[in-house]
Amino acid sequence: MIQYNHVYKTFGQGSDAVNAVEDISFKIEKGDLVVFLGPSGCGKTTLLRLTNRLIPLTRGNILINNQDTTTWNGVKLRQSMGYAIQEIGLFPNKTIYGNIAVVPRLLKWDEKRIKERVDELLFMLRLDPDAVKERYPTELSGGQKQRVGVARCLAADPDILLMDEPFGAIDPINREDIQNEFLAVQEKLKKTIAFVTHDIQEAIKMGDKIAIFQAGKLIQYDTPEIILTRPANTYISDFVGSDRTLKLLAILKVSDAMMAVHENVVSNNENTQSAHNKLRNNNLEFMIVIYEGRPEGYVNDEALKDTDTEVTNVTRPFTRVIHEDESLRDVMSHMLVSKVRHLPVVDSEGLISGTISYRDIQRCIRDIYKKNKL
Repeated sequence: MIQYNHVYKTFGQGSDAVNAVEDISFKIEKGDLVVFLGPSGCGKTTLLRLTNRLIPLTRGNILINNQDTTTWNGVKLRQSMGYAIQEIGLFPNKTIYGNIAVVPRLLKWDEKRIKERVDELLFMLRLDPDAVKERYPTELSGGQKQRVGVARCLAADPDILLMDEPFGAIDPINREDIQNEFLAVQEKLKKTIAFVTHDIQEAIKMGDKIAIFQAGKLIQYDTPEIILTRPANTYISDFVGSDRTLKLLAILKVSDAMMAVHENVVSNNENTQSAHNKLRNNNLEFMIVIYEGRPEGYVNDEALKDTDTEVTNVTRPFTRVIHEDESLRDVMSHMLVSKVRHLPVVDSEGLISGTISYRDIQRCIRDIYKKNKL
């Protein structure tokens, strides 16, 4: 847990004094990833550096697990936290192994433990230890170097990570991949993370909560959903952008909007006449055809009428099967491109768990705005 209590950082003196950070108070709960968001010069990186005492506080205090950071030895404090920056900051004269091992060696871990940890982290971040350990940073791609930077940040298994635009220097395609990989790692490790960015898209994707700053002051601290649906003022609204609903679709999952299957499923070996009666009696547009619990396709009135055979023989394929953890933005995009209104949803085992439609997505968005309305 990280708690900021009336934190100030002032540069200069007298009439030249400027508050880079002014009266900041909020808490990052254990296991949360909190994004510090705002334009250049808003104080977000300054606050990050105050957290591990890279620069000293002017007033206020910062608590780490209820202990005032000023009571710590500064070096020990920084060694207890992971730190990652935009330009990666790998030592060019050290191998990848040597870069990741820096803090564990400072903490005097034995070499066997270090080797096991380096291998574990490289595997976790989808790098082959045998292929990259003895190489130097100049021999790796930008995406690979960034993964190594994250591995170094995690090397000593710190409870707290400080990350200053860690993915900002990567091309968009690799950036999204690394973001997804990092979120998967975070889901497993549950570190407490302060994550600086100026990118609203990255903030809403990565953050459990977002702290938005302006001219050294904290303007709003809330979940991405609340910030998108209930911005605190015009500054937040302008910063988030006019496409707030589209951004909201990016953080909502299919599981938030899907409908469970009830009458609208039919076994692939059922007779088409029986299936047709079921379709009409329940006033359904279509039914999902399943085989051993998995969606095989769909049938509608046109496919079933005037037939007497097994349903599997008249089944039409879906353009795509959707997973519960996919974003509503991706699903909506597919629907628009493929000109479909309904899609089947499966769970992690590939078994049918529901359906998703335009109407379901509209209802979900409407309900969220209604829930968050003041």
